[in-house]
This record gives sequence, C-alpha cells and structure tokens, in this order.
Amino acid sequence: MRGTTAERARRAGALVLLGAVAGCAAAGAGKACTEIGVPTGVSLDVAPEDASGVHAAEMEVCWDGECREPGVSLEDSRESADQGCDDGACSAKAVPTGGKHAFASLDGLPEAPVEVHVRLLGEDGEELFDDTAAVTPETVQANGPGCGEGGPQAGVRIEDGALRER
Repeated sequence: MRGTTAERARRAGALVLLGAVAGCAAAGAGKACTEIGVPTGVSLDVAPEDASGVHAAEMEVCWDGECREPGVSLEDSRESADQGCDDGACSAKAVPTGGKHAFASLDGLPEAPVEVHVRLLGEDGEELFDDTAAVTPETVQANGPGCGEGGPQAGVRIEDGALRER
C-alpha cells in the first residue's frame, strides 16, 4: 500500500468494514439483532385528567400467594410535537401531556395472571386513587421474532378514574 500512514489506516479500516458487511450478508439471516435488554416488570400510565395533584404512586403486585411492592418513581409523560421543516431538515420536541408514567421492575414476574394494586398520593400524602386490576404479563421481544426473548411485562393505565390493563 502506498500513501501516508493515515491514508493506509483509512483504507485498511474501509476494507475491514467492507468485509464485515459482506460477512453479515453471507450469513444468510439478513436480520440484525441488537443487544438491547428487556426489563421485567409493570408499567403504569396515568391519563392527564387523572394526574392532577398526583405527587407519588405505590404499587403492589401479587401472584402465587405472595405480594411484592416494587419502587415506583412517577415522571411527567411527554409526546412529540412537530416543529416543522426548514430546508429539508425537520424537527420535533418533547412536550408534557399532563399525564404521568412509571415502570416498576419485578424479578420473577410470571407469564400468568397477576393482580396489580395502585395507589396515587398527593403532595402531602393524602390518597387520591386506590384500585386493583388483574393483568397478564407477556414476554417482550425487543428486536422482534428471531432475536431472542426478553422478560415478561405488563401494563396498567389509570383513565376515567379506573385502573385497567393497558
């Protein structure tokens, strides 16, 4: 190879990249799987009309005669708002919806019906909501079929004053 050390390094890097791409194509699967993990647990969404004054949440999840109380840290829910396009470059920004959301990690969550009990609390600890719903966690495949399974997850939503499976 002729050229400076930097030029030779660039060419060698390009050859390695080309070989890697060709090797992936030759593997035949044609599907790229990332190493993304899938946490096991229960998600909670609180609709904007039910989130007013909510400062904290408590959750209890029960199965096989035992109950667990995972930590729940509520955060403001956001959605994308289109900011328009300028010279072919488009943008969006996250804006608050008025709702709240959380994810409670739970090791050992089964792929079988569980009961989820949720309490919402105001800033001074007063109870604003208390309800229970039966849900069935399902295994999540972050990259879709053929890329391995993650952990089971379930979701509940508080909307119109009631707790429901999401």
